[in-house]
Amino acid sequence: MDSIAQLAATKGYPILALVVFLEAIGIPIPASIAMLLAGAASVKGPLHLTQVIAVSTGALLAGDLLMYTLGRLTGWWLLGILCRLSLNPESCILSSADSFYKRGRSVLLVAKFLPGVGTMATPLAGSMNMPLSQFFALDLGGALLYVSVYSVAGYVFSDFLSVIQRGVSTVGTALGILVAVGVVLWIGNRIRIWLGSRKGEPVELVAPHEIQDWENVEILDVRSHGYYDSGSMRIKGSRRLEPNALQCQASTVSRQKEVVLYCTCVKEATAVQVARGLRQRGIAVKVLAGGLRAWQKAGMPIEPVPAGEVVPLPKFS
Repeated sequence: MDSIAQLAATKGYPILALVVFLEAIGIPIPASIAMLLAGAASVKGPLHLTQVIAVSTGALLAGDLLMYTLGRLTGWWLLGILCRLSLNPESCILSSADSFYKRGRSVLLVAKFLPGVGTMATPLAGSMNMPLSQFFALDLGGALLYVSVYSVAGYVFSDFLSVIQRGVSTVGTALGILVAVGVVLWIGNRIRIWLGSRKGEPVELVAPHEIQDWENVEILDVRSHGYYDSGSMRIKGSRRLEPNALQCQASTVSRQKEVVLYCTCVKEATAVQVARGLRQRGIAVKVLAGGLRAWQKAGMPIEPVPAGEVVPLPKFS
């Protein structure tokens, strides 16, 4: 037991900082569990509650500042990557730039408690040019609130966590458990998405090389985020169909041509959803298997999104 206590005392804080930092940059590891255990471990040592809060807050701020900076440099490219890593990609997509622009300053205070939003809020703040001083002040407040809630809860309810603590022989094993939990949650979420995509009426998929009669095919881009960055690419000759405005734009879809939809989602989730919506309106559609990435991999023609169709992100003044 003495060696375990010594290990926790010497390496507990670095491991805690690593777990919190990884969650802050979008890796699906539940840092809240780490903070609960660290708070419980500070009741009788070897950790100390004030240092647990300080270390966790510092690691969270470091990760958030990194994501803010990357968001400022890369815009929606990074957000697209995070959507595919997120435990809740639907929240990623639905947390639009417009809603964040209207509520962003207050959202940063509670974003860490909201699944899918916490990872997206910091790069969104960067991509929308929120002033660094303002971002840091709000993010610091949100980080302190998030860390304090879980660390203090672990401290107060340490007796309830003692069984878990006794089952963790070393701090390294605790980190392994956290990583395993994160991986299981991520895989489970991907299975949920896959099962969800199989529900409802099946949608016919078409491979890139199967699209040959170009004059009689209308290709529609239904990506939820693809028209917000200058320099974005799309399938040559394709046309934008906003997936969140299907009721208004469905009438513009051709009923004389073969219609093919594409996106960049896992299992073509957005394209499949839009396809089902169009089929309910009597429009025959297919979905491009593999989306835009499969099209590019096949060496099929692409083109830049026309400058006039790029929708610039709102910017904080």
